[in-house]
Amino acid sequence: RTRRGGLDKIGAGSRNAKMATDLGELLVPYMPTIRVPRSGDRVYKSECAFSYDSPESEGGMYVCMNTFLGFGREHVERHYRKTGQSVYMHLKRHVKEVRRCAAGGAMPRRRNGKVFLDLELNRDFNGDDYEYEDEAKLVIFPDHYEIPLPNIEELPALVTIACDAVLNAGSAYKKQEADSWEDELQVSKHARSLRQHDSGVRIPPSGWKCAKCEMRENLWLNLMDGTVLCGKWFFDGSGGNGHALEHYRETNFPLAVKLDTITPDGADVYSFDEEEAVLDPYIAEHLSHFGIDMLKMHRTENGNHTDNHVQTRASEWEVIQESGLKLKAVYGSGFTGIRNLGNSCYLSTTMQVVFSIAEFQRAYVGNLQRIFDYSPLDPTQDFSTQMAKLGHGLLSGLYSKPPIKSELIEQVMKEEYKQQHKAISPRMFKALVSKGHPEFSSNRQQDVQEFFLHFINMVERNSTGSENPSDVFRFIIEERIQCCQSQKVRYSQRVDYLMQLPVPVEAATNREEMIAYEIKRKDAEENMRAPPEPVRAHVPFTACLQAFAEPENVPEFWSPALQAKSAGVKTSRFASFPDYMVLQLKKFTFGLDWVPKKLDVSVDVPDFLDLNRFRSIGLQAGEEELPDLMPPIVIPEDTRAPEIDESSVMQLAEMGFPLEACRKAVYYTGNMGAEMAFNWIIAHMEEPDFAEPLAIPAYMEPDLPSSSLATASPLDNQPPEESVAILTSMGFPRHHSIRALKAMNNNLERALDWIFTHPESEEESAGISDMIDSEPKDTRYELFAFISHMGTSTMSGHYVCHIKKEGRWVIYNDHKVCLSERPPKDLGYMYFYRRLSSC
Repeated sequence: RTRRGGLDKIGAGSRNAKMATDLGELLVPYMPTIRVPRSGDRVYKSECAFSYDSPESEGGMYVCMNTFLGFGREHVERHYRKTGQSVYMHLKRHVKEVRRCAAGGAMPRRRNGKVFLDLELNRDFNGDDYEYEDEAKLVIFPDHYEIPLPNIEELPALVTIACDAVLNAGSAYKKQEADSWEDELQVSKHARSLRQHDSGVRIPPSGWKCAKCEMRENLWLNLMDGTVLCGKWFFDGSGGNGHALEHYRETNFPLAVKLDTITPDGADVYSFDEEEAVLDPYIAEHLSHFGIDMLKMHRTENGNHTDNHVQTRASEWEVIQESGLKLKAVYGSGFTGIRNLGNSCYLSTTMQVVFSIAEFQRAYVGNLQRIFDYSPLDPTQDFSTQMAKLGHGLLSGLYSKPPIKSELIEQVMKEEYKQQHKAISPRMFKALVSKGHPEFSSNRQQDVQEFFLHFINMVERNSTGSENPSDVFRFIIEERIQCCQSQKVRYSQRVDYLMQLPVPVEAATNREEMIAYEIKRKDAEENMRAPPEPVRAHVPFTACLQAFAEPENVPEFWSPALQAKSAGVKTSRFASFPDYMVLQLKKFTFGLDWVPKKLDVSVDVPDFLDLNRFRSIGLQAGEEELPDLMPPIVIPEDTRAPEIDESSVMQLAEMGFPLEACRKAVYYTGNMGAEMAFNWIIAHMEEPDFAEPLAIPAYMEPDLPSSSLATASPLDNQPPEESVAILTSMGFPRHHSIRALKAMNNNLERALDWIFTHPESEEESAGISDMIDSEPKDTRYELFAFISHMGTSTMSGHYVCHIKKEGRWVIYNDHKVCLSERPPKDLGYMYFYRRLSSC
């Protein structure tokens, strides 16, 4: 079938006389360029490398039969001119509305005519109201000859095999939903025959605590005897003391359910005997045995998590998302949403704010044609190309168009009107910016502040020799350290990209109300009653600024004046001010289980901010500087090579990976666990030396002369990029992170200690002086965006952002973009200010 309109040229080519010639002869000149996809090849048939066109777009998708890159109609000619590749497979998905009979029911469907599979459906089209018909054909450039598929009888065997492989290849980026694990779970062999003890145990709706310790998080209810115990490191990634596992070893009671996952839809069940998460079809019956009614349990946090404080989190979600308000959807340039790929909202909110900044718009979207024309042969792996693509997708308005008036009227008449929010899916961008990073390459929720710093690091690495838009966030912090005993001082500078403000809960204006709540909460807990309604602390923004300005103790301070450890205090001030100031409220702390917890606070963040009183003043008259001495090098007693966690190695080896590759993965991730090592394996498994033995650098033996270090030192080796990324994501400069890793033989923990004890040298700070000298004087800022987090931990929850555009606040909640009615500025996490002189 030939489409009209934009495909007329292709249709004309398909109808000319040459199509009647033998197809084998027609394809002979191009046979050397046609490849059959191998197991490691990615077939990009659902997303264009330069745009967000897909087979559902008007022009469809063109897949190169040599590189398997996908291109929309506007970009396929560029690839042909650059590479000379002539043969492409054209894929088109036709979406049709299901016809309905007079009674309102759907007409019987015809057999679906699709010929290629594994394409993700556009969520704008409800599966019950639309049907899909897929079409595929070969197109030969530059004459646009068309060969409909399948055409097995007339095509050469190699071409038939190649076409079949492309059509049946999985999409390069498969959608991974938050509940994707559930599809893999098996019914436990113990579920049906589970014999529960009639012990009279009844589980209250709150106030849970481990029966063997004081843990109140990550609690598991044994489904046989009703004992509540803490978990260890199970599939949900939470921590504990392992008492649930100990209980199984003592009793052989195999099944346990995680208490804060129980909803009317199910719960997380783990089988100690089968050593995996399982399904329990009788979970409602098993829970009712202990007085738990599943139908009365409610899931919060975007359907993913619950805890004992449902009221607080539900309120936070409602306020931040402006639930219950009739928000007006907005469309057009700058109002394009980003689809959630499964815990990717930290990325989406960051990029929405970034591309509302003129410098980023100019650097990438303003130079779009030049970036695209000079992109490498594989544009999917080029940072500038994918940034330009993302920026154009958000700012062009092509993917944010209002419903057609006739469709709107029809929907209203049917009483089925729902706001349609078209959006883009940044799978290619996420895969690129997270590549090799142990956290961002996963599908777990992440800290938006850590991703922001990681993103800034990537912009800097890819801006060598060209405009670096991230300079708009860059500023210099001057740190003053004073030895409390000698009163001598040291001034140093460091580069930073955001201002971290402490949140002193003790300064809350409603402190008495909080104390009363805490008394009621403890009383309810002791008497196994439902907890009272939580109270949110109201902390003045001025108290946060004051906490930032106050001196802080320097742990393990070594005084050069005393040449010994001493008490030291540090204060921080601004030596320069950025065009865009990013503030982060330090709402997160660590619980007893080392899981990040969020302070439930409200801070009255202002619309306008003046930071002039935090300007640095340098060495003052009467101050005496500390001597420029470094602490003595202490050689550890144990000079043997670092041990490798063999338990993590065996965990990975049991998954089928080569043993030597597992050893390298554990070593290069600093013995930080099997999960991080697994991410290292995924990022490096295509390397030629992947399975070669680990070559651990030689370490100095105590009885060897120091000259032996000349041949044994590993310091000339480049540290693993993922280790560098982890340190830079913490805010440390890239060059300083590399020095630290080299000095500490790529050991992450020791490198972190090295950074704190080795400030940057004068040579490294040369560029800092230049920034200070050219610094403008204005320190006044206006708030233009903020990112809010909902949930109790950075490991879970959801992010949305509010951006002020054209004098109105706009809420960006994944694919939904609406005018904000009540922007919750007091509940934000990261705030973005624009210097008034730069407006």
